Amino acid sequence: MLVNARFHHLGLAVRHRKHAAAFLAALGYRIGPEVFDPLQNVRLTFCESDTDPAIEIIAPGEGSGPVDSILRRTEAMAYHTCYAVADSAETMRALERAGMRVITVSPVKPAVLFPGHGVSFHQIPGFGLIELVEPLPALEAVSA
Repeated sequence: MLVNARFHHLGLAVRHRKHAAAFLAALGYRIGPEVFDPLQNVRLTFCESDTDPAIEIIAPGEGSGPVDSILRRTEAMAYHTCYAVADSAETMRALERAGMRVITVSPVKPAVLFPGHGVSFHQIPGFGLIELVEPLPALEAVSA
């Protein structure tokens, strides 16, 4: 393995959380509470299943936010994959060593939905948007 990353969840941008949560509940997902993330201006709901990949429902907050352009074209869309990593900076370097181009869209910031962790977003041309979730100590090292 060139890059030490583990699949964490799929991000689903929606206009209305209620419809997506109802569908996932019908499939047997456990629907977590809605959490407002003021750092990204989105409302987040983490949904888990014993047999299927986790899904994060992302609905817009008030005003502009990161899912606005997606939701202008459709009412719901899977738009990012998330990977758990030990250190996002090292993961990006490993991806680049593997010949990938990595464009940072949003640098590491505290993860409101995942306390004790930081999240960052990166565009991988030819693949799409990825989110990296990492333990907070790695975030503190970046901030220092």
